[in-house]
Amino acid sequence: MDRDDARKRIEELRALIQEHDYRYYVLDDPVWSDAEYDRHFSELEKLESGFPEWITPDSPTRRVSGVARSDFASVRHDDPLLSLEKVVDETEFEAFDRRIRERLGRETTDPITYVGEPKYDGLAVSLLYEDGVFTRAATRGDGFAGEDVTANVRTIRAIPLRIRGGRWPRRLEIRGEIYLPKDAFIALNQGIEKEGGRPFVNPRNAAAGSLRQLDSRMTAMRPLAFFAYGIGRPSQPDLPDCHHALLERLREGGFPVTREYRVLGGVGPCIEYFQDLMKRRAQLPFEADGAVFKVDRVSEQERLGSVARAPRWAVAYKFPSEEVITVIESIEFQVGRTGTLTPVARVRPVFAGGARIAHATLHNLDEIERKDIRLGDTVLLRRAGDVIPEIIRVIIKPGLRRHPPVEAPRSCPVCGAPVERIPDGALIRCSGGLHCPAQRKESIRHFASRSALDIQGLGEKLIGQLVDTGLVETPADLYHLDVQRLASFERMGEQSATNLVQAIERSRQTTLPRFLYALGIPQVGQVTAQHLTESLGSLEALIRASEEVLCDIEGVGPVIGHEVRVFFDEPGNRQVIDRLREAGIHWPSPSPGVTDDPGRFAGCLFVLTGKLASLTRAEAEAFLRKEGGRLAQSVSRKTNYVIVGENPGSKRTEAERLGIPLVTESELLSWMKESGSLPRGSGGGI
Repeated sequence: MDRDDARKRIEELRALIQEHDYRYYVLDDPVWSDAEYDRHFSELEKLESGFPEWITPDSPTRRVSGVARSDFASVRHDDPLLSLEKVVDETEFEAFDRRIRERLGRETTDPITYVGEPKYDGLAVSLLYEDGVFTRAATRGDGFAGEDVTANVRTIRAIPLRIRGGRWPRRLEIRGEIYLPKDAFIALNQGIEKEGGRPFVNPRNAAAGSLRQLDSRMTAMRPLAFFAYGIGRPSQPDLPDCHHALLERLREGGFPVTREYRVLGGVGPCIEYFQDLMKRRAQLPFEADGAVFKVDRVSEQERLGSVARAPRWAVAYKFPSEEVITVIESIEFQVGRTGTLTPVARVRPVFAGGARIAHATLHNLDEIERKDIRLGDTVLLRRAGDVIPEIIRVIIKPGLRRHPPVEAPRSCPVCGAPVERIPDGALIRCSGGLHCPAQRKESIRHFASRSALDIQGLGEKLIGQLVDTGLVETPADLYHLDVQRLASFERMGEQSATNLVQAIERSRQTTLPRFLYALGIPQVGQVTAQHLTESLGSLEALIRASEEVLCDIEGVGPVIGHEVRVFFDEPGNRQVIDRLREAGIHWPSPSPGVTDDPGRFAGCLFVLTGKLASLTRAEAEAFLRKEGGRLAQSVSRKTNYVIVGENPGSKRTEAERLGIPLVTESELLSWMKESGSLPRGSGGGI
């Protein structure tokens, strides 16, 4: 076969295989038997092997060509992957609907149109397509950045390597869920048990474990599936203005979309959909832990906007948790990172929601007293939100003699320091501070966790040994460990010690939001750390910021602002930060050019809407942050300026309604030129 004939046959085979994948995974209407599929696939492999010049990145043969890797790089999402607000009953859902109508100015008699979908119990991912070709996949991570799992996702046949036909944005971020079908999960566990391995607890853990295999060929052996449920930036040219139409458009593009979604008018049909889905939960081919309801019209989604963690236009209505009966065998008090003592019940092991449960949180002493929980009690237990085990109530058997009520410990069970009750609360705290080994261990475990400095190989047992032997008292001590010392610990060995030292070395390079989160500042999670970074730009500015400035940052407020100020005013905390910086921990400036100058837009809140012709959104945002500005997703009375590009949509309308100044792209470019920040090729003739 000559080159031209080979090229034609290769293109023909690719088209045939891609069409079969579409009919199999999207339409559930396969055109070939497995044997026919394998025969065509094998022919394509042989032809590409003989004519490698015709191999393209979107060829079906590129799915399983992965190799082993040692880690997963961090990927920043184009738009944040927000979590969903949760409701657990009809009253809470009605309150959600009422807030929607109030914000949109809709009367009670004018129902909101929602789209109901199952809430898949899998792993959220973002798929990036450029010019229609799959180029990158990332996990949700902290919502702002996730792990690069491109090589592994490429092996999932349900995910198209090229979008089918039609007009699509040049850069498109598909949002969806990777999951393991129930029957595939059962078969996978049977195979693992047959080989003497430890089976997965539930399909979600199996899907997550499969996707995070360091060798993508291992992922290819797992029967992972995928459902698309949206895109990163819905309001774009050539895309529908309704979510249900977008789902159908994604299906036409080759993405699997659930057949279970429904368009629903008002609260009543939504409740009926939820109840029907719950009745059929056991018959669904995938695990679901609730239903998701989204405002159908995209322009209304934009008007509603989002808060720090969640969009205002969507909600997750959770199924009731599975309940089981067990017995409390012991009650212990665990010491957390900040010294809080949390009561935990060790229970006779039971299974609930597909997981083995051996302990349950008791929350605090007031909760124990309210439910009258005692040692030896028979209790009704459930997994709250299908995640955290908790005790619902005690089952009292008549005539059975019970143990005395639970009393608060007077001293820390770990270090013996006096226990103090936190004012105006039901919590108790060890007064030992970092002198308490438990607090040190938890502080270091948090510092090394995946969402913080991500020191792989530094597990709980090793942290315990390092603290107990006195080698590590604060996170800064980790950076003075060497292979020889680590190799002497139980179950380490020279290779494991070498790998850990390398992981510690890699952690010296991080980002400011990760560093802030790693410090363990009370109330400061990953999202808040991101807000602090975007608003103040540098660690130095954050340390200097007054409590008033901190409290005024969107997503922070008075409680967190006070905690941040108290943390940085503590000399011991400042010493640890100085030692960490001396150990070489560094990060790139989140806004290039940040200096002690607060900038011309210090304290101003900006919203960007529409497409910029001469700039990327990232370039515009970087300039505004460099000049001290802050950015928000939605327009509110706190917004100072709205920058409008082409096809700005409802954000412009809202800004005009509130009397907020509009800034054109030409004016933005003028600002950038005045400050010397105009990128090359960005309309310098202004």
